[in-house]
Amino acid sequence: MAATDKSILKRLYIVTALLVLFAGAVLFKLVSIQIIDGEKYKALAETRTSHIFTIEPNRGNLYSDDGSLLATSVSKYTIRFDAVTVSDIDFKQNIKPLSDALAKQFGNTSSHYQQILRKAKENKNRYALIVRNLDYSEYMAVKSFPLFNKGAYKGGLIIEQKTKREHPLGKIAERSVGYERVDENGYRTRVGMEGAFGEYLRGVEGKRAKQKIAKGLWKPIGSDNMIEPKDGYDVYSTIDINIQDIAHHALLKQLELYKADHGTVIVMEVKTGEVKAIANLGQTPEGKYYERLNYAIGESHEPGSTFKLMNLVAALEDKVVDTSTVIDTEKGSWKIYRHWVKDTKRGGHGKISVAKAFEVSSNVAFAKMIHNGYKNDPEKYVNRLMGMGIHKELGLPVRGEGKPVLRYPGDKGWSGLSLAQMAYGYEVSMTPLQTLSFYNAIANNGEMVKPRLLKEVKEWDKTIKKFDKKVLNAAICSQETVKKVQKILKDVVESEHGTGHGMYSKNFSMAGKTGTTQTNYISKDKNKYEYISSFAGYFPADNPKYSCIVVIHKPDKSVGYYGADVSGPVFKSVAQKVYATSPLTSEVDVKHMLIASADNSYQNYYKNAQQVYSQVPNVKGMSGMDAVAILENLGIEVEVKGNGTVKHQSISKGTDIKTVKKIVLELI
Repeated sequence: MAATDKSILKRLYIVTALLVLFAGAVLFKLVSIQIIDGEKYKALAETRTSHIFTIEPNRGNLYSDDGSLLATSVSKYTIRFDAVTVSDIDFKQNIKPLSDALAKQFGNTSSHYQQILRKAKENKNRYALIVRNLDYSEYMAVKSFPLFNKGAYKGGLIIEQKTKREHPLGKIAERSVGYERVDENGYRTRVGMEGAFGEYLRGVEGKRAKQKIAKGLWKPIGSDNMIEPKDGYDVYSTIDINIQDIAHHALLKQLELYKADHGTVIVMEVKTGEVKAIANLGQTPEGKYYERLNYAIGESHEPGSTFKLMNLVAALEDKVVDTSTVIDTEKGSWKIYRHWVKDTKRGGHGKISVAKAFEVSSNVAFAKMIHNGYKNDPEKYVNRLMGMGIHKELGLPVRGEGKPVLRYPGDKGWSGLSLAQMAYGYEVSMTPLQTLSFYNAIANNGEMVKPRLLKEVKEWDKTIKKFDKKVLNAAICSQETVKKVQKILKDVVESEHGTGHGMYSKNFSMAGKTGTTQTNYISKDKNKYEYISSFAGYFPADNPKYSCIVVIHKPDKSVGYYGADVSGPVFKSVAQKVYATSPLTSEVDVKHMLIASADNSYQNYYKNAQQVYSQVPNVKGMSGMDAVAILENLGIEVEVKGNGTVKHQSISKGTDIKTVKKIVLELI
């Protein structure tokens, strides 16, 4: 019996000892948690129950040069209800008047909102959705409603704000306006002006505390932010929405006509380098067009005959030729080594001057001029081109500028054919904007200015920063050369044998150069050849105001592919409509010019308008911009509803203009 008691007592001691050890371990752990790891676990608990969230600021507005909105931030608000924080007395007193106010504001019945609120109270819902996507005025109204006017704690009001970026112009200039996005890793994608000028637009983030509640949801703590966000500055661009609309629709019309893959139009102010319009349209698999990529800035390609201007300037500066130098184009083909250089005119142009060779765009003449003039010193030729700066990027703030390609003797790809090939725009590569900058320099009497998209940054009416003209090259060549090539560029359009003569108008002047570049030319199958059609120049030809380039890729060969046919009409349309909507010289009679230089699509209107403007014309089917320009030039006040083309006009055609003061156009 004694042995048994001793055994039991021994076991009891062991159990007691284990319990003491366990209690000691628990006590040690408690002390460790409280003292040693206390801050760590406290912080962990706080992160699981509360957290500091970032509040995105409102981005600044992006404006056109006249103050019209290109991009703006619109705040949208969501209203939720915390049923737990509201006392029973306040809830009973205010549920009916609150529901009535919500019903009156948003259209549902009062009983609908009473049901939502009662259900939230019964379920102790701390995050019940009441209404979402409110604008600012609706949000302010809700804050004043019964119960909600007591605030976050007594009234259970939860406000969530999100900002949406909107583009009032819609799809027009979408790629140029661009965007700035941030992924989950904090990496920013910057496109167009929104991306380029993000440092001004994006503002400074704010901070707000939120508490974790049921179902993994986070509820704001209190009604005030810990740190208020600072909205971004407003940015004023150089874009002219009138010219942008003109360029967009002129390009779209031609792309659809020629079933081309994509194209671009840029309009730039000669003296300042301000980009007034930049349209980029690419084709979808369904044959529709949209702002797919920024071809104007990002797509570097062989320019073809528009590069002949650079070669002409180089040859004149180096005294290789003069404009009167005669070159034999033979029978329209010239063999250099095993390669044939050919002109588009069968039989060639015979013996012609350098000036005429440019006007008719003779490949043979230019290949002979550059090859024979520089074959003993090709470095001199490339150095001359480099001296004019065409081998450099423009250094634009917009990301993705394509790199120009200008090989130097000895570089990979340079051969005995290079001089002849470069003479008419092959073995070199430039973006449309880089090409336009050179043409703009000629229009600007030799001064090359940097293309500019930004005018100033403002905070309300206070200017934060202004951006002025920047000169890239004060003189790309001598004034003597400038004057010579200006005359030749004018003759391309005005001379009967010029490749751009089909664009000629006696009512407004233009100067420039056509270009037709063959792509896929390595293929032996001619059916696989594709073309790039272009026209670069400026207007008016004398004392020019704007320079412009049109580049259209892969037009349907069965419809046409020459630069004069495909891109030239777009250039003319842009120039004509800019004249019509904003006369450039006092001597231009806009009404007369509109009649005499009408596009074929408007012939019916112009026949009517020629009758001393006595009757209201039919503008149905025209683009809104064209219709407004025509009617306002006739002295009629115009009100526009919608966007696109004219579906309905409030005053019927044939009405005596003397009786009409205002006309309303409905667009779709």
